[in-house]
Order: sequence, then C-alpha cells, then structure tokens
Amino acid sequence: MSSAAKPLIAPSILAADFARLGEEARAVEAAGADWLHVDVMDGHFVPNITIGPDVVKALRPLVSIPFDVHLMISPADPYLEAFRAAGADYISVHPEAGPHLNRTLKQIRNVGAKAGVVFNPSTPPETIEWMMDEVDLILVMSINPGFGGQVFMDSQLAKIERLRAMIDATGRDIPLEVDGGVTPLTAPRCIAAGATALVAGTAVFKGGPSAYAANISALRGD
Repeated sequence: MSSAAKPLIAPSILAADFARLGEEARAVEAAGADWLHVDVMDGHFVPNITIGPDVVKALRPLVSIPFDVHLMISPADPYLEAFRAAGADYISVHPEAGPHLNRTLKQIRNVGAKAGVVFNPSTPPETIEWMMDEVDLILVMSINPGFGGQVFMDSQLAKIERLRAMIDATGRDIPLEVDGGVTPLTAPRCIAAGATALVAGTAVFKGGPSAYAANISALRGD
C-alpha cells in the first residue's frame, strides 16, 4: 500500500443504535464510509447473538456502499446463499467454522459474492497459503471475536505484515482488513503494517451522527 493511499473505512453496525439502524446506515454512508460491516454472531461459534439475513435485506435498499458481512457462525455454508440474496457483497468466514475452507470460499463465489477469510488472533497466516487464488478479502481480528469495545492486540501487527507479503506475492489487489480496537491511535499502526481497510464500531459511532464524518476522517488520518 502506498503512503498516499487512504484505507477503506467499514463502520461496524454492531456499535450502531439498533433502534435506528436504517438511519445509522445512511448516516455513516453520508459521512464517508466506504463499506458497511455487518457482524453476524450465532451464540455458538462466538458468545454473542446479533443479526441474520433479514436485517441485511432490510438495510440493503437504504445505502449504496458495499456490504461487508462477517460470519461468526458455525456451520456457515447453509447460510451463504441467504446472505448473498439479502445483499451481501463480501462474505467472510472463519477457517474454524467448517471442515473445508476451500469449498466454502468456492461456494461464496458461486452465489455471486466475494469470498473473505477471517483470522482469529490464534489463526496462523499459513491457513490460506495454498489457496490464495480463492480469496478476495482477508480480515485480521485484532481482538477475540464476539463483542465490541475490546482493546487492540499488538501481537496481530506481525500477522498483518505476513499477510501483506502473501498478498503482494500474488500480484492481486486483495483488501487486507483489520477489525478490533481500531481507533485513531491504532489505525496508523495497522496501515503501516500493510492494512488497506479498517473496521471500526465504537470509534465511528461515538458522539452520534453529527460526529461520524470527523470520526471517519480521524481513522483515515486526514
């Protein structure tokens, strides 16, 4: 990533006001968000329950930016088609969520979405070493998934660097996204390590809609 390039900002609706979710989605788009990040949790793969395809479907007509759907569910395969039909542009899964990651990524592409792989803090980069051609997005969790508002894990910066090198070796433009504890203080470190997209919940939605544009600009380093 060149020093002049600005990271994509994907606000996580997990931190939005759920009673005003449509308005919140419109507000972050108007404030300059590049993607909308949707955290899907099942209370089984992670210790929390959030939303399903119907919420994605309800939000989809309200904004035009891509929907970046992160599935923290197991199994994920039975729900891929439903999330794509609801409007997901990117669908990302954890290698630990099923026995055949390669098959899952192919299925995501077959239903018409871009296929992402999510790395928990303990997941090694080598998990995708032999299947980079099947990957359209890489998401590094800099916290343990399941809840927002956690503190950034410095240990994941080296992983971002390693994955950056793996992406560069392919010659493909694969977004490298970071999620967890991303703030104006940690964002520059993620970018320096090679990240090109940042997920932020609390750091975007704090202060209400009038603050969203400034919050997004601060994450970009404007």
